[in-house]
Amino acid sequence: MEQPMTPQQSGQFVFERSRDVFVDEEGVESVAEMLYRLRDSEEFTASGWKKMNPLAPAPDTDEAINWVLVTDTMNFSFWPDREDQQCEVSYKGTIYRGYMSLCAAITRAMDEGVPITDPAYFSQLSEEELGHVLQSDNATPMPMLKERHQALTEAGRVLLQHGGSFRNFLSRAGNDAEKMVRHIVDNLPSYRDEATYEGKRISFYKRAQILVADFWGIMEARGVGNIPNLDCLTMFADYRVPQALVHLGALRYSDTLMEALKMGELLVSGERREVEIRGCSIWCVEKIKKHLWKLVHERDGKRCNINSALIDFYLWPYAKQHHKEMAHIPIHHTRCIYY
Repeated sequence: MEQPMTPQQSGQFVFERSRDVFVDEEGVESVAEMLYRLRDSEEFTASGWKKMNPLAPAPDTDEAINWVLVTDTMNFSFWPDREDQQCEVSYKGTIYRGYMSLCAAITRAMDEGVPITDPAYFSQLSEEELGHVLQSDNATPMPMLKERHQALTEAGRVLLQHGGSFRNFLSRAGNDAEKMVRHIVDNLPSYRDEATYEGKRISFYKRAQILVADFWGIMEARGVGNIPNLDCLTMFADYRVPQALVHLGALRYSDTLMEALKMGELLVSGERREVEIRGCSIWCVEKIKKHLWKLVHERDGKRCNINSALIDFYLWPYAKQHHKEMAHIPIHHTRCIYY
């Protein structure tokens, strides 16, 4: 079967045909200007990655690299059915929610002696055992336990077939980001984030791309993170970054879509509006990146090394930090394993 378009190609394809989501050029330029002012900040470095991942183990161990695989394999669908009913995990006196609750649960299990980063263990883990690892500290359990269990045990079995570690698994793809993404989606079905739009097979590969970016981040923190072709990665199409892009004026929803989201309508994974939000978000960040590169070249006379993945690494926490300011902009809700 013919391969789907790459996430970058898919973003452009969707953008050119979208009926309910649009990219605003003035907003794109405004965001690029904002990032230009921040171009030398810590957020766009490996230390910025460590700041975003404070619960990750010390980066000088293979355990830390496997930690990235374990957390990213279960990194999907944390939004609560009700805002006052979020899964919470306490770790060393701090209460974590969302994705960070997963990180806290995994690190807590490691402290308790559970070999949760060992593929020989998590490939055979029962759903009940995983439920104990991911146990919430309030009445709201972590959603989609069955799906997280299936994805994790599946990944563990694949790793055992490829050298027994995530580092060995990725080494078979060569030291190239695009080949790494392809290797992940070819071998790990839960990462196969694809859809059909206007009769064409497209891809987003949110989790596969963030897995490669996180591998880069933790390897870079060790001083050995040179992975060629990282510029092939797009933003990681989820629900939080599109909200930030709308808030910043770079992305715009039709009145009909905005009203549907404000009414709390759930969007099914792969349906047209959901695909348009994700695809146009990808292309919007690609445009921001290209304009930022142009600014750095014209004003600083040098090449910009900030790629779409790093822009995403900035926008995701930006959305979390400014959630009160953008509370009037709804996020789209899609319950699935892809984001």
